[in-house]
Amino acid sequence: MESLKRGLVAVKTENGVFVSWRLLGTEPSSVSFNVYRNGQKLNSSPISSSTNFLDAGGTANSTYEVRAVVNGQEQPASEKAGVWGQNYKSVPLEKPDGGQTPDGVSFTYSANDASVGDLDGDGEYEIVLKWDPSNSKDNSQDGYTGEVLIDAYKLDGTKLWRINLGKNIRAGAHYTQFLVYDFDGDGKAEIAMKTADGTKDGSGKVIGSPGADYRNAEGRVLSGPEYLTIFKGDTGKELTTVNYEPARGNVADWGDSYGNRVDRFLACVAYLDGERPSLVMARGYYTRTVLVAYNWRGGKLSKLWTFDSKSSGNGAYAGQGNHNLSVADADGDGKDEILYGAMAVDHDGKGLYSTGWGHGDAMHAGDLDPTRAGMEVFQVHENSRSPYGLSFRDAGTGKLIWGVHAGKDVGRGMAADIDPRYAGAEVWADGGLYTAKGIQISSTLPSSTNFGIWWDGDLQRELLDSNRIDKWDYERSQTVNLLTAAGASSNNGTKATPALSADILWDWREEAIWRTNDSSALRIYTTTNVTGHRMYTLMHDAVYRLGIAWQNVAYNQPPHTGFYLGEGMAAQQKPNIYTP
Repeated sequence: MESLKRGLVAVKTENGVFVSWRLLGTEPSSVSFNVYRNGQKLNSSPISSSTNFLDAGGTANSTYEVRAVVNGQEQPASEKAGVWGQNYKSVPLEKPDGGQTPDGVSFTYSANDASVGDLDGDGEYEIVLKWDPSNSKDNSQDGYTGEVLIDAYKLDGTKLWRINLGKNIRAGAHYTQFLVYDFDGDGKAEIAMKTADGTKDGSGKVIGSPGADYRNAEGRVLSGPEYLTIFKGDTGKELTTVNYEPARGNVADWGDSYGNRVDRFLACVAYLDGERPSLVMARGYYTRTVLVAYNWRGGKLSKLWTFDSKSSGNGAYAGQGNHNLSVADADGDGKDEILYGAMAVDHDGKGLYSTGWGHGDAMHAGDLDPTRAGMEVFQVHENSRSPYGLSFRDAGTGKLIWGVHAGKDVGRGMAADIDPRYAGAEVWADGGLYTAKGIQISSTLPSSTNFGIWWDGDLQRELLDSNRIDKWDYERSQTVNLLTAAGASSNNGTKATPALSADILWDWREEAIWRTNDSSALRIYTTTNVTGHRMYTLMHDAVYRLGIAWQNVAYNQPPHTGFYLGEGMAAQQKPNIYTP
């Protein structure tokens, strides 16, 4: 996994300066820390119970560093950190000019989904950002769209590159799933995504035929070549391009003839061999479903396997995919499975199980119930004929643990530990708040059924929706606001998701990244609450880190951890990882 720096951040507060840093997954659990301000040590004895510190004497002009202490020996200093003047860091953006489609419709751009990776190998994350044109379309809608642009920025706002996917990639949530990950273990992340004739890489090179235009009269792209390209992380330069698989083939084979279902794409990163990451590109979920896995090793892209619901013996897997997916070692064999909605594909590309409960819009996978072995999946289902509108299943076998019949499309569902009185995560959807055992505890739901975030320092998860962070008051069954990010906006309509929510800095709690209202900048918001809980950075937990890689895919979902993180949790185990 990624070799990260200490991620030290200092923020001015009313009571001084709040300082926090990462505990790395490669460090012994016995490690402790000393905190320095302007070269002077602040703590009387090494800090071993947390990875944060409130410096009452700190000022806006202070400079901080931390030093790990291992077996009584102080280690080299971390990077230095100046003090943020508020609870967010602003990352300036280079907003692209708008344009006009062939039918004379003008469009503008706004900052949309983002991901992170260490693109240049310096131990700090960079941001990879998708620019969404104002005329982007759902697959069900006809019409031309503006071109999709992908930028990379350092956290100080330095723009590294821009990729223009060109006129033959349509804009919308289901078309461009971009993966940011260090696929070859060289310490620098690559970018993988679907491209086409006319795509221009970060160095200005055009992929395929520059003048080709395959858009039909409805603005759809249902002919012409499709490619998969691996881009170099620090320059955006094309490294290799191959034909995209799963291939389009006959449009009608995917469920309709006008191009809605053929262009439903998903993608993820998975440790299919249990040791090194692979990329998986997917197409289709309403009817036919195809996944193709690749390795990027030594400058070469090699195909590992193809799973196709149309193949002999796979018929039960048709129509079971979601608008999202998850990745985890679901069956405990040390290798990752792809949890693809109401079905799962094993690490070797063979079907693991299909529940038959059908397509849905939201899914959550992790250790949701710590009282039972293994991981669980909570999912909502769209088909009114499905036996379950809400299902809670064993992630490794697909066996139902409990379910609720709805008889209608259940469009939203969320899972998070928000009530410490009950073991495990609570789940809610369609008028019911349930324990991990399926006991309904309230018909009053939290205000958000969209996203969660670990924020305030206790072990419960907070609610992330629009430009707000809220907390569920379980005693009064009401939502309490903790933060409203004035001047910042969410993305993706009623999904109201941030550009990204992830543990990209300091301790184990998560940051929320929103765009400013005018998309001139991204703001990285962070908590300043002192916490006595200490954990390894969540980015060194494989399930969570892979969740950040797929968070931008289609209908964004929040990441979960491979261990239970909540009230009553067991001590976190040291991750079994190594770094380049």
